[in-house]
Amino acid sequence: MEVKDYLDPAEEKMELAVAYLDEALAHIRAGKANPKILDGIRVDYYGAMSPISNVANISVPDARTITITPWEKAMFKEIEKAIINSELGVMPENNGEIIRISIPPLTEERRKLLVKQSKAEAETAKVSVRNARRDAIDGLKKAVKQGMPEDVEKDAEAKAQKLHDKYLKQIDELFAAKEKEILTV
Repeated sequence: MEVKDYLDPAEEKMELAVAYLDEALAHIRAGKANPKILDGIRVDYYGAMSPISNVANISVPDARTITITPWEKAMFKEIEKAIINSELGVMPENNGEIIRISIPPLTEERRKLLVKQSKAEAETAKVSVRNARRDAIDGLKKAVKQGMPEDVEKDAEAKAQKLHDKYLKQIDELFAAKEKEILTV
């Protein structure tokens, strides 16, 4: 077995953890209008649950407003109902042409909750990175029993640790950026 047979899958898992965190943080509302907060909301489109972006045009005309222009008049009620029933905590306004969502400024309490939620997501990603490192090291230890030289295994462990440190740093940077975004009034 080659050393990279253990390190490559570990690095791939670490990259996926960072990508997951990036995606998860994008869905956390930080007081600014961001169309990604609608990504998780599904509407009933002729019996199939579809994302809003599949049945309407979504745009952000200013920092506090998201507009949704359904492609079919029949979708107005469905989209409004889905937004009201979601965890966004905002009330859509419908003028017959477009659905407008006004993003209210966040309270201090809500900001702290969002930072805590972001921190939990970052911690989940860190656990994934640590698990990937542990799996790689466990595989390397088994490889030593199957004939891999110990010095090669020690070098590979050091590489696994470097990968771990690199991805944890990326996670910390993503979290710090999101925390700053949330706390900026």
